[in-house]
Amino acid sequence: MTRVGHFDIMSEQPEQTIQFCTKVFGWKFDKWDGPMEYWLISTGDPSQPGIDGGLGRGKPVDQIVLTLTPVKVDPVLKAAMAAGGKVAQPKGAIPGVGWYAAIRGPGGNLFGLMESDPAAR
Repeated sequence: MTRVGHFDIMSEQPEQTIQFCTKVFGWKFDKWDGPMEYWLISTGDPSQPGIDGGLGRGKPVDQIVLTLTPVKVDPVLKAAMAAGGKVAQPKGAIPGVGWYAAIRGPGGNLFGLMESDPAAR
């Protein structure tokens, strides 16, 4: 069974989003030391139920992307296509982290897929 392990939000003004979410929700943001502008979000005590996420600089979308992890991206892409889904973002490397892709289900819902692989380049 695949579980939701991460969420992503986008903002054209991430500093403003960070201030808002920190004040309103008490979330903690840590700048990621990777090749793109991205902040890791800690939403609370890791011993409590819930998930953490990330914030990227970019155009906001009308839905938050839930990322399923851990998965093997290729078989899930194949299964999604066979079940009537579409590839929304092809498999690509997040250097030092793993492989990411996104699918859109027949109802239009977007799902992220993350396969851990520190050797991904």
